[in-house]
Amino acid sequence: MEKSKENAFDLEQGDKCRFIVDMFNRIIVHHALWFNEVKHQMGMEKALQALETATEKSLSIQMKRLSQVLDFELKDGLPASLVNMNEKTQTAVMNAVAKNWLVNDGVWFQAVEFNRGMIDAKRCNDSCWAQFSPYEAWAVKKFLNLPDASGLDGLKQALNFRMYAMINKQSIIDDEGHDSFVFQMNDCRVQSARKRKNLADYPCKSGGVVEYTYFARAIDPRITTECIGCPPDEHPEEWYCAWRFSIER
Repeated sequence: MEKSKENAFDLEQGDKCRFIVDMFNRIIVHHALWFNEVKHQMGMEKALQALETATEKSLSIQMKRLSQVLDFELKDGLPASLVNMNEKTQTAVMNAVAKNWLVNDGVWFQAVEFNRGMIDAKRCNDSCWAQFSPYEAWAVKKFLNLPDASGLDGLKQALNFRMYAMINKQSIIDDEGHDSFVFQMNDCRVQSARKRKNLADYPCKSGGVVEYTYFARAIDPRITTECIGCPPDEHPEEWYCAWRFSIER
């Protein structure tokens, strides 16, 4: 800004636009802080219940208010332009949002790495996955209306609705009987980018163990997770990491 203003309403058009975007970012951070504090005070189960209630009500209020200001139609509480969008464009939006999620994860990692080093970045990364994986599992279960004990079939379905599933290539090897299956990440966006730059694989095993173990356990606590291979482990060309999920019956 070229000169100071008494308040945000006095900003020039470009600065006001940047301020609006910053306000949305504040909402996101405040939303996350509320969830984290309720989890700290009352535990994960109560926090997820509060999250569901607060998100549903907040989204309805925010959408209604923005639709009035920006003059867009709502359909079932969502922007009609998004609801009526053709399938190709909807798919492109889903892909773009998933890529933005991955980029967001990466820039957070680098923000810590460049300031405090790789060890602290990996420690924060693994701890973050310990929080995000069970949340994402809860979100997917809610979206798909999966029961609490949906077993391996529920996990197979849930894995296809993770954010990663939108941007990576993955497969399920289902030839181990009824009590286990193997999940492979055949093309990982992060690792493929490093390969194109002739860089070694990023050693993601510590985070991956947390990520997949916590996700599977949140889908069904009877499921156990085994790492078949994940960088820095050596792996075949057809996958970057592979995991075996088993269930006790």
